[in-house]
Amino acid sequence: MDHDHGEGVNELFQVQCHLYKHIFGFIDSMSIKCAVQLGIPDIIHNHGQPITFPELVSKLHIHPKKTCCLHRLMRLLVHSGFFTKTKIHENQEKEEEAYTLTLLSRFILKDKVTNLSPFILALLDPVLVSPWQFLGDWFQGSELTPFEKAHGMGFWDFCDQSPEFNTIFNEAMASDSKQMSLVVKDYSPIFEGLGSLVDVGGGTGIVARIISEAFPHTKYTVFDLPHVVANLPDNENLKYVGGDMFQYIPPADAVLIKCILHDWSDEECVNILKICKEAITSKGKEGKVIIIDMVINQEKDEHDVTTSKLHFDALMMVFVTGKERDKKEWEKLFLEAGFSHYKIVSSFGMKSLIEVYP
Repeated sequence: MDHDHGEGVNELFQVQCHLYKHIFGFIDSMSIKCAVQLGIPDIIHNHGQPITFPELVSKLHIHPKKTCCLHRLMRLLVHSGFFTKTKIHENQEKEEEAYTLTLLSRFILKDKVTNLSPFILALLDPVLVSPWQFLGDWFQGSELTPFEKAHGMGFWDFCDQSPEFNTIFNEAMASDSKQMSLVVKDYSPIFEGLGSLVDVGGGTGIVARIISEAFPHTKYTVFDLPHVVANLPDNENLKYVGGDMFQYIPPADAVLIKCILHDWSDEECVNILKICKEAITSKGKEGKVIIIDMVINQEKDEHDVTTSKLHFDALMMVFVTGKERDKKEWEKLFLEAGFSHYKIVSSFGMKSLIEVYP
């Protein structure tokens, strides 16, 4: 009898431990942010070989009294898979521990295409962390988003009024856009042979430039709000046009809309898509809309991929009026906007590429 009771208690404590893991998930986030702020991944990378703890301390210029705290931070980051520890022989007698990078920390190296440090610094900025404290109150209140409950205004207005945060946020989006260069070569069937393409909400043109270097024979237009594209220099096959995608989109053979629709509600997406449809059919042509965004697919995706997609969905709920959508939800938008068919062409990472036809 006691034996069973003991097992039950053990199980309870295991569950409790699991609960703590979820409660304290933010500690992992903040530790990673701290490592990025201190530049630890770059210090290890630039060292060119495993770095010992004293060497790391000497390069970090931290207060001497905080040395043991740094050791504790590193212990946590090693445990969560950000760094690994290895043993090296400094001399005959003495074996020392040294740190090396893992695949995870290679994603936050400053000089790499895959550098997501700006993303970490933006998403874990107090501006974007504080709205999560208001989630419960928001469900019972009337504000449009928890962000608005926290800051007294919507996300886009806040960006307009805070140039400093706007810069941080735009750098985060740019770091995500640069990942496009890893897959653009696989997309020749999609981009090859287009006369013209307009990148809607294309920001400073990172994605359009990556595509234009791979497929130089197309004319590219980057379309975004006037203040975003002001003073950006055109070149022979890429020009910048300011405007409002809810009013008008310049005509082209193809409209590219990357990571934009998930920011908006269904109703707003249908409006944007209708205007996309006008843009690709305006010259009597039958063009296509190319959407790069997430498709939630819980049956097919690995558990971790779904976790990340659902986290992004929660972000959209907390910051803006958008959401991440599954295949049925995307289809509903396309049909409501008057398109006849679509195909999900490929998926890379958490994003999918969808072609939509009038």
